Amino acid sequence: MKHIARKRFGQHFLTDPGIIDAIVRAISPRAGDVMVEIGPGLAALTQPLVERLGRLMVIELDRDLAARLREHRQLEVVEADVLSVDFSSLPGAAPGTLRVVGNLPYNISTPILFHLLDHVQVIKDQHFMLQKEVIDRMVAAPATADYGRLSVMLQWRYAMENVLFVPPESFDPPPRVDSAVVRMVPLPEPPQLVPTHLAELVQVAFSQRRKLLRHTLGRWLEQRNSTVAFDLQRRAEEVPVAEYVALAQATSPA
Repeated sequence: MKHIARKRFGQHFLTDPGIIDAIVRAISPRAGDVMVEIGPGLAALTQPLVERLGRLMVIELDRDLAARLREHRQLEVVEADVLSVDFSSLPGAAPGTLRVVGNLPYNISTPILFHLLDHVQVIKDQHFMLQKEVIDRMVAAPATADYGRLSVMLQWRYAMENVLFVPPESFDPPPRVDSAVVRMVPLPEPPQLVPTHLAELVQVAFSQRRKLLRHTLGRWLEQRNSTVAFDLQRRAEEVPVAEYVALAQATSPA
């Protein structure tokens, strides 16, 4: 019986064999890798992955799809909302061991990325299919239209690259947007800071991105009686990630 894609789960099933093969080659799975796939769906990517790995854990919210996946003896199925999964406690998870992959539901892709950021210590790498527009924002450089809060909050912790373009016709049903695959590798020596403090700072900075920072971040710094030297005669999109990180470190509560 054919599974009908469920709109509330943001389901678009990958069907293009050439694209599937290209994604698997980009991931480069090896036997013994501790890998987790988010949203395996109809197992288009799952099957070639598990053939190379021997064993694969999958996270699937749709109970009908989860039931189908359980029929595969080499799969360990976690039937849950990915946003509720404690990746740090998954079997085999240890510092720098977990490889996470998936065709993420586009309607909650950003919350998933931030959820995984909380578990980055156990992550070795991540390969995700996402809306191309989101990936453009993730990897954007300063002083570009795509550079924003998402760029800063991910680039301070990951090295990222757009590795593959995926057109709508590669899916059933086709989404109304272009897609792409991003590779995310945690930085080996990330800056030491309080992530929630950086998040607050960056949110304030980009809250009115067309205005100079003295109207937003300037007031935020004044409220904290900060005397840190920082050029506020710029717009938020003009400030490199390293400068946001340095400011977060300098203004972090004791």
